[in-house]
Amino acid sequence: MDHASTPLEAVEAGIARAAKIAGRNAEDITLIAISKTHDAGTIVPLIEQGQRVFGENRVQEAQGKWPALKERFPDIELHLVGQLQSNKAEDAVELFDCIHSVDRPSLVTALGKAMDKAGRKLPCFIQVNIGEEDQKGGCAIADLPALLEQASEAGLPVVGLMCVPPAEIEPAPFFAFLAKLAADNGLDQLSMGMSGDYETAIMLGATHVRVGSALFGARS
Repeated sequence: MDHASTPLEAVEAGIARAAKIAGRNAEDITLIAISKTHDAGTIVPLIEQGQRVFGENRVQEAQGKWPALKERFPDIELHLVGQLQSNKAEDAVELFDCIHSVDRPSLVTALGKAMDKAGRKLPCFIQVNIGEEDQKGGCAIADLPALLEQASEAGLPVVGLMCVPPAEIEPAPFFAFLAKLAADNGLDQLSMGMSGDYETAIMLGATHVRVGSALFGARS
């Protein structure tokens, strides 16, 4: 890495490198800058360097900083990547442009109603609990076909699958498995890969990578 380059340039170079190895187009991969816990003062420099897609974990935190930022930078795209409570569905549909964490029937119902009410159809990813971890969000692998069917009936535009692999384990098999699940269900977008493993994820088909600490530095 060139020490004169910015963290954004370094991550973009990593995306380009991984895409080249995989025989893919770097332009087909969306970098989502995960800005949770960071304030506008930290986010604006990244926007000024050209980054336009950001991700937040919580609706309430996003409500505190993004309406003003989106007014100032109207071409910003905001993605919700964290767990979403059904009672926050309307707020999420109002503020965000894409939701990555659809994982249960009650949320599908709430989002379907919220989108109809707002007249906004947001692209959605179904989050799969790929490592079958009790403490993590995501639908069970076995429940995926039923949840996809329900999402279709509710009018949710499901574009792909999302996962957070188990920590401290080689992520490649989990990424490969998510790619297979997506292909089996006719979905072509994959939200997978974070600061430590986004290049691996891209080699295994990621279309959206969620990068935080590599862009903003380690969280305190």
